[in-house]
Amino acid sequence: MLDLALLRREPDRMRRVAARRAIGGDFVDDVLAIDVRLRAARTTAEALQAEKNALTARISQATDKGAAARELRPQIADLDARIVAANAEIPPLDAQIDAILSEIPNLLDDTVPDGAGEDDNVVVRDSGPPPVATFTAKPHYELGEALGIIDFERATKLSGARFSVLRGAGARLSRAVVAFFLARAHDRGYTEIAPPLLVTRDTMWSTGQLTKFADAMFRDTDADLFMIPTAEVPLTALHRDEILNADLLPLQYTAHTPCFRKEAGAAGKDTRGLIRQHQFEKVELVWLVAPEKSDEALERLTADSEALLAELELPYRVLALCSADVSFNAARTYDLEVWLPGQQLYREISSCSNCTDFQARRAQIRFRREAKGKPEFVHTLNGSALAVGRTLVAILENYQREDGGITIPRALVPFCGFTSIEPDGTTR
Repeated sequence: MLDLALLRREPDRMRRVAARRAIGGDFVDDVLAIDVRLRAARTTAEALQAEKNALTARISQATDKGAAARELRPQIADLDARIVAANAEIPPLDAQIDAILSEIPNLLDDTVPDGAGEDDNVVVRDSGPPPVATFTAKPHYELGEALGIIDFERATKLSGARFSVLRGAGARLSRAVVAFFLARAHDRGYTEIAPPLLVTRDTMWSTGQLTKFADAMFRDTDADLFMIPTAEVPLTALHRDEILNADLLPLQYTAHTPCFRKEAGAAGKDTRGLIRQHQFEKVELVWLVAPEKSDEALERLTADSEALLAELELPYRVLALCSADVSFNAARTYDLEVWLPGQQLYREISSCSNCTDFQARRAQIRFRREAKGKPEFVHTLNGSALAVGRTLVAILENYQREDGGITIPRALVPFCGFTSIEPDGTTR
């Protein structure tokens, strides 16, 4: 959530950012108008309370306290009623401001390039030109079905569209990818967490998933619990409503979880294969840092995800997302895209974002630099390291052989125990 104090101080900046986000800036004037009423109500309540305190002091200082009390009691009773009335105005005005600001995305960092869509994202670096195949590469869904390691037909029988069943070497390879990712996260100082997969409405709201993305979530309506769309949600909210000691920062968490999304806005897109499914797996990375460290943390977080692609020897590139493509919670984002020769295009495999204090303000995650210092909001960051299904896609398409078999990336061999998947689906 945006900082109301910042909106008061820099309304023109808020309007400029709203324009870069392609949203209307009317919310600035709406909030400021309500804020005038809010501050007036608080000032009135405080003035009335001060007046009451003065009368109470007169009674305590009077020689004849009983007579003073009888004389002043009607005035005090009147002040009490007016104080109650003034204080009653405050919560609804607070709620109106919160309701407006909860729908407004994070402030964009000044370094974010302007743009109208994904075509305006800027390539920051890449691993070099994608290799040119000596044969016509097949898409992963054809390879997986031919090898008998991915079964879409039976998944549809079980659950409907946008699900998959991994079999044999496919399931083993997926498990190896997860183990590899978690091992490398451990090497880089992340604490592994096994979080709940169902979380409360408060948890979803505190991490910016509600109400903006409510239509994309699977939910148990009886318990009012939500299936997590990403482990970012429980990892970020782990310290909700806490004040941390500064010496604990940075906190670096990782988790491997299934993720659940309705993909309501993706009708007709990527209907074949593992790219866009209702249930998928990710290894997520989350940082909680002091504000002045978050730019550096974003570079390190992105480097941690990028290193996985480099070690797997997959062709990739890193993009700085433009203003129209940065997500609701983020102030700045790098996307990592991997080359898919079977589709002859790059596809997102990780998104690494600095959310500044946007989520922390909602979740009330703060820290103290000194024992008696004023609490400050942490900055939160998150990134995929990596999306497991999309990594399988990249491995199948980039390591396919002309005979239909798959060579296993060297980095994964110790984790899966085989070096190849042969055309008949067996492993070696």
